[in-house]
Amino acid sequence: MSDFKFDAALRWGRFGSNRALRRRKDDELPFLDDDAFAGRDLLLDTCVYIDLMQNRAPTVIDDLMDVRPTNHSTVAIQELMHLAGVLDPDHQDTRAVLAQVGTAIEGMRPHRILLPDTNLLGRAALLSGIVCRIQGFQKDDRRRCLQDCILFLQAKKHGLMLLTGNIRDFDILLQLLPDVGVLFYRRR
Repeated sequence: MSDFKFDAALRWGRFGSNRALRRRKDDELPFLDDDAFAGRDLLLDTCVYIDLMQNRAPTVIDDLMDVRPTNHSTVAIQELMHLAGVLDPDHQDTRAVLAQVGTAIEGMRPHRILLPDTNLLGRAALLSGIVCRIQGFQKDDRRRCLQDCILFLQAKKHGLMLLTGNIRDFDILLQLLPDVGVLFYRRR
């Protein structure tokens, strides 16, 4: 029998409103400074791997990952493998991109990879549905929103700091659940 409790999840999901939320101003959000500092262990959003591969991540991210233990989600593996699958095998850059994706995934220490449980997946689906409804997300944005909600709730469950450059989407989630640790960065 599943450990997922439908009624408990519905009670948990009674937050927020029916009105669309707006992205807040930068000075209202938790942004990474120019200096790495000790703090909670990290959970990396998929965009961090991609920004590092494309040299769009600020240099302080490497320093931060040296100072804090870094955790990974099966969501990131899934999204990176999706990227590998959609690449055109005949494109001249595909082989190099696949090598970078492979290096990123192979570099994840197995004991630092988090797998969401049934309860977390159920609540993430509910949260994603709420966000999609109030924000008016269309079909293309819904899968991405579900993945973001899984990462967000994994950070909450494990007491981690979610590192992301996805300010727009995670700000909305933070407005609904402000007790989750999120640290934003600006791309170069």
